[in-house]
Amino acid sequence: MRAVVQRVNGASVVVDGETVGEITGQGLCVLVGVTHDDTPDKAARLARKLWTLRILEDRPQYPGHPDGPEHPEGSGNPEGTGEGAKESPAGAPAAEPSAGGNPEGPAPEGGAPTGGGPERSCSDLDAPLLVISQFTLYGDARKGRRPTWNAAAPGEIAEPLVDEVVAQLRALGARVETGRFGARMRVSLTNDGPFTVLVEV
Repeated sequence: MRAVVQRVNGASVVVDGETVGEITGQGLCVLVGVTHDDTPDKAARLARKLWTLRILEDRPQYPGHPDGPEHPEGSGNPEGTGEGAKESPAGAPAAEPSAGGNPEGPAPEGGAPTGGGPERSCSDLDAPLLVISQFTLYGDARKGRRPTWNAAAPGEIAEPLVDEVVAQLRALGARVETGRFGARMRVSLTNDGPFTVLVEV
């Protein structure tokens, strides 16, 4: 089972002109693909991973973000340059951004998040998720110019497993919106970062 997880500031899915699923504010938009050997156990594992994945911000790092308070004057420049940038103490080198894009680095295990970076999960913040089935995640375009879909499970296998991911998330306490399986969907979102990760179980 494969999921493309995007940190978003609002997302929605429309089918035939009707909005069938929508989340507002900080949350996750999750595209879920199913392959032939996936099981309900894998669906439950994916749900737990999505619920606890620490890619959300406890306090957004820039002013005007609808999910966080305004930063004090001069502290809202995430790039660390220009007006409002933080200065390093005299003689101390400026911190280099980490590979994950968080200049503060990861929080200590079990400790409080630092710097308002991506240190929180949906379970921490009660943030919503929009879960959408996406068989094309198992497309193979390594040969030729047209993808093949042999690795994607057929609908009679995939639909119950996507439903199981949603059911398991809700059992964990998550607020979940969904698309409509097999429909032609139009998905709109604001990717916040951008921040996108691939999760496989």
